[in-house]
Amino acid sequence: MIDVVIAGAGPNGLMLACELALAGIRPLVLERLTEPSTEQRANGLVGQVVRMLDRRGLYERLTGPGATPEPVSGYVFGAFPLDLSDLPDNPLYTLMVPQRRIEQMLAERAAELGIEIRRDHEVIGLTQDEKSVTVELRGREPVEAAFLVGADGGHSAVRKLTGIGFPGVTADDSVSRTGQVSVDPGMVGADGGLVVPGFGTVPPFQHLRTERGLIAWAPFPDRDPVITTMEWDQPAEGEASLDELRASASRVLGADVPLAPPTGPGPHVMRRLFGGNTRIAEHYRAGRVLLLGDAAHVHSAIGGPGLNLGLQDAVNLGWKLAAELRGHAPEGLLDTYESERAPAARRVAMHTQAQSLLVQPGGQVTALRELFGELLAQPAPRQHIADLMSGADITYDMGPATGPLVGRWAPDLPGLRAATRTGRPLLLDPTGSLDAGPWAPYVDTVTVPELDTALLLRPDCYVAWQGTTPDRLDDALGTWIRTA
Repeated sequence: MIDVVIAGAGPNGLMLACELALAGIRPLVLERLTEPSTEQRANGLVGQVVRMLDRRGLYERLTGPGATPEPVSGYVFGAFPLDLSDLPDNPLYTLMVPQRRIEQMLAERAAELGIEIRRDHEVIGLTQDEKSVTVELRGREPVEAAFLVGADGGHSAVRKLTGIGFPGVTADDSVSRTGQVSVDPGMVGADGGLVVPGFGTVPPFQHLRTERGLIAWAPFPDRDPVITTMEWDQPAEGEASLDELRASASRVLGADVPLAPPTGPGPHVMRRLFGGNTRIAEHYRAGRVLLLGDAAHVHSAIGGPGLNLGLQDAVNLGWKLAAELRGHAPEGLLDTYESERAPAARRVAMHTQAQSLLVQPGGQVTALRELFGELLAQPAPRQHIADLMSGADITYDMGPATGPLVGRWAPDLPGLRAATRTGRPLLLDPTGSLDAGPWAPYVDTVTVPELDTALLLRPDCYVAWQGTTPDRLDDALGTWIRTA
């Protein structure tokens, strides 16, 4: 019997597979598609997950040897420029790499870890009992596993087969259009902005709202630029086309936008989406079946939070599921996956819905934006939004442990990048005198003289205990690790 079957070989499923492998579990990944998708979806990573990849040694694989993450000096929220340059603690990191490259990198890492990925394996049924899950596949023999994880997207077959509800809201009054294009070089300003005669400049990598709709211009350095528009109450039919995108951009800006076909290598993006869903699964677990990523939550893509949320789900679930399988999980540990990550999904649903409202046309929205702009002139609201969008505002309940860092994601500390690559719990000890006792086989202890306090980090880099003496360290260890 297989330990874990993961349905879905997208970034979230592959990240979970890698996390399980680090913990000594070899999952089986099943993918409905025969080949990796060439569709361009996310344009990169935004938020805490950028540093999480760095701590697993994966950031350099996407950027090059020696590269380290740096926070961005500015971003965007609800079509407002978000100045982060003056924040005392800027948590917002980005990595502009296409999703298909992220997926490719994770597949390469999975292969290095000995993980098997079976393509053309579509889940069509499942049954479970107290000991296992039997996964039925189209045209193939069933597979039995101790656990099944549905990482199979917003239309998740696993979620539907398990009967988990997916409540939320659907907005059907908007249409967004996205396509790769080319423009006359004279239309591109020194800062990369798109200079449109009769309108002005559309800034690069930001959302620009007008009274007629929304537009975004993304002049990527290594591929054809991308134009995205969003309008309300605009009918559309037939296949998405460059002519349609050009007309939409012209309506939003009130000026002609001469867009030409892309000139670089394909496949090229050209798509149209109607409305959008914001939904969160009623439960993340039903017996031996768990949900991950878009299978557990869908929301607007505005602000780019999707992979930050889904990949962090995977890092949270991986070590807990591995501990359950290896007999090292205290009672109820696996249930903390939902209790910790569902609130994170609700935070993302909240701020993406708020942003979606702020970009809509109309006088009332314009008045709201005027007030919101006044708030963003102050550092405190900008810090709050940066924490929200990055996920830095998340705090987990760590039981009896106390301290300013307890429950929070560990800040960058001396030696942390190298120590976190194994995916094991870490005891960071400034004195070299702390003893993990019977938990020592399950914890890596690292002496860090630069610290003024000792820290116990879970494998997902959240601080589970903090102290200058061993007081209550055993309680913290026992909360998250059961000894043999």
